[in-house]
Amino acid sequence: MKILKTISYIVSYFLFTYIGLGHCQIPCGIYDDFSRIEQLHEDAKTINKSILKINELSDQADIQSSQQFIRWVNNKEAHAEAIIQMISNYFLTQRIKPSQEDYNQRLMDHHSVIIQAMKVKQSSSMDAAALLTSSIKKLEQYYE
Repeated sequence: MKILKTISYIVSYFLFTYIGLGHCQIPCGIYDDFSRIEQLHEDAKTINKSILKINELSDQADIQSSQQFIRWVNNKEAHAEAIIQMISNYFLTQRIKPSQEDYNQRLMDHHSVIIQAMKVKQSSSMDAAALLTSSIKKLEQYYE
């Protein structure tokens, strides 16, 4: 079973497709911060469910379970990457300005989300997913 898991991780890595969910790179002035925060929360909820399913399927030896396991790993990876892209391409490049009084704190809080999303990609820990959710929640203060 350990070999099957290792193979599934390798396959997941190579099958993973990039999803770009960023905002445009021109100053259009059209922003919907609330919907972007909601999307981050939805991605985090999907990651939570993926981790639950990964852990449920981890001890199964049948082919169907192995296929589902791979799908849930891919799903977790895709949603973590979507969070990273959203923070990088929308918030960091469009919504955080050096002229803001709390610029450094905003940078740290947004960077924390990226770090937590990366940690979720590296593990199947519910603790990592909870920290990701918590770090996203912290951003709400900036986008009421």
